[in-house]
Amino acid sequence: MRPAVSPEKIDHVGIAVKNLETAVPLYRDILGLSYLGEETVDSEQVRVAFFRLGEVKVELLEPTSPESPIARFIEKRGEGIHHIALSVKDMEAELERLAEAGIRLIDEQAKPGANGARVAFLHPKSTLGVLYELCQFEGMVKK
Repeated sequence: MRPAVSPEKIDHVGIAVKNLETAVPLYRDILGLSYLGEETVDSEQVRVAFFRLGEVKVELLEPTSPESPIARFIEKRGEGIHHIALSVKDMEAELERLAEAGIRLIDEQAKPGANGARVAFLHPKSTLGVLYELCQFEGMVKK
């Protein structure tokens, strides 16, 4: 197995919520996290709001469709922590390395995510029950 070239840090923690209008004031006004903005991620059928807490972001995820993975998550488990996102420098190399190590990939190729990132998810059945998202931001590939 090749040595790891990444991940390099935790980028964010994803939290599933039913409604951003209810959740944003809790994180911004009551918990005092720095609000970074909102956007819709069509590929995942969610609206997201980001907050900064030190070097890590918190991502609130609201489903935009009853068929979205977040809607199904909330229906099955309720609101709460959904995933941990790891920042990587070379998505393709990392996905290949993880597959070679026996990690089950939900996404064999990256897809568009929030904040202009390319993202791919790892199946929690092969990561001790934790859903991990790999994130690569534009310009991070080092060849």
